[in-house]
Amino acid sequence: MKATWHGQVIAESNQTIELDGYHYFPRASVRMELLQSAPKSEADHRCPHSVQFFNLTDGSHRSERAAWAYEAPRAAYAHVAHWIGFWSDVELQR
Repeated sequence: MKATWHGQVIAESNQTIELDGYHYFPRASVRMELLQSAPKSEADHRCPHSVQFFNLTDGSHRSERAAWAYEAPRAAYAHVAHWIGFWSDVELQR
């Protein structure tokens, strides 16, 4: 699975996990230098999985809250703890 954003590969792994229609990438396969922690909203604080959203930025482009990770997920999501999911204008390809 490959995640691209504005023509550049930002994550690539053969070991993604699909959960609830989203693909999660292990952090080691993500270009973490492009992710910046986004401030937590009230809804983020209410999330039972302790979600952290990330803004994507490469100096030329920026996408707000385009990635996320569960920091302390409940049991059903424990296997994706700290893995990175993408949405917004990030494209996923097999």
